[in-house]
Amino acid sequence: MATILSAHGYDPGPSQRPLLAGAISGVIATAPAVMILVSFGSLKTEAVILRLSAIGTLGLGCLVMTVAGAIYARLFGRAANSVHGGWLFGMVFGFALWATGAVLVLPLVGGGEAPGGEPALGVALSMLVWGFAIGALLPFVHRPLHQSIDKASRLSELGPAAATGNNRPIHSQRAKQSDD
Repeated sequence: MATILSAHGYDPGPSQRPLLAGAISGVIATAPAVMILVSFGSLKTEAVILRLSAIGTLGLGCLVMTVAGAIYARLFGRAANSVHGGWLFGMVFGFALWATGAVLVLPLVGGGEAPGGEPALGVALSMLVWGFAIGALLPFVHRPLHQSIDKASRLSELGPAAATGNNRPIHSQRAKQSDD
C-alpha cells in the first residue's frame, strides 16, 4: 500500500475539495450517532452536563461533528477516501474523538461531570458508529465534489502552469521576459 500512496501522494489535490466532503460526511454521519445517543439516554445526560437543552446539545453536536468531519478528511487525506478501508480509519478517528471529547473535554466544560453507566456506553458507541459512517460515506460524498478537469486545469496550482513551476499570472511572465 505504501507504494500506491507514494505514487499518487498522500494529500488530495486542491480540486478535490476534501474539507467540504469531510464536513458534509460528518453531518450525515451524525444521524445514526444521534439515534444511539437518544436510545441510551446519553443525549439527555450530555444536555444536563453542558447545561443546554436537548435541541441546543444537538445543534452544538452537529456543528462539532461537521468540523470533525473536515478534520478527518484533511488528517487522513487520500486514505480517508478509500472505499475498502475508510470505515476503519473512521472508527479509529471516532474512538480518538470519544477519548478526547467525552473523557477529557466534556468533564472540563461540564465542571467535572461526565456521563456514567448506560449513557457513557451510548456516547462511546455513538462515536464508533459516527466514525464508521463517516469512513463509509466519505468516498461517495467526495467523488461528485471534484472539479472537472477542464475547470481545474485553469487553476494556477494545477495544470500546465503548475507542471512547469510557473505559477505566476501570464502578465507577470511577459513583464519578466521584457525586462530580460
